[in-house]
Amino acid sequence: MIKPDIIIPAYLIALNLLAFLLMGLDKAKARRHRWRIPEKTLFLSAILGGSIGAIAGMQLFRHKTKHASFRIGMPCILILQLALAACLILKF
Repeated sequence: MIKPDIIIPAYLIALNLLAFLLMGLDKAKARRHRWRIPEKTLFLSAILGGSIGAIAGMQLFRHKTKHASFRIGMPCILILQLALAACLILKF
């Protein structure tokens, strides 16, 4: 049986990498005036655990940094996730 202490970090690493890559891919598509990744998808990747990767991608690729929904929303998602993690750690 796979242990949770391996699954959870692997899941978070994979999701943060995905969110980071989605930001980079969307920026590349924006520069080429091509089909874009929906903002819902970018937020979903952050909400599901990839908020650090999404924020890092925003900063590195300078993407969506002028949009208030991203500039404020992504850090709020991260804060909520950190609060949830702290509660879970303290409870268990």
